[in-house]
Amino acid sequence: MEIEPESCRVEDALSILVGKWKPIILLHLLKEGTQRFSELKRNVPGITQKMLTKQLRELEDEDIVERVVYPQVPPKVEYSITEYGKSLKPILEAMHEWGTKHMLHKQQKLKRKES
Repeated sequence: MEIEPESCRVEDALSILVGKWKPIILLHLLKEGTQRFSELKRNVPGITQKMLTKQLRELEDEDIVERVVYPQVPPKVEYSITEYGKSLKPILEAMHEWGTKHMLHKQQKLKRKES
């Protein structure tokens, strides 16, 4: 496959996935299914409530994540990945594999420099 740089859509895809937290949130939803806000917060250590809300809203705006509010007191809100969002799974897996290989490459490069 040859991609013409002028018509490349990689930037469009990255704009949806970019950020420290979005891939982790997506992987939790892909692996564990529907989760409440508090479950996601607990599963993503270090993320603030404000940032989790922001990231989830952005993913919801792109139809990657679905938010369901149950009319009860206290309110119950659940998040799940949409069918459309599930199409990101092979992309996230490929990025994980490449990231793992890249870290090994960097370690080997550092060992060569130390030798």
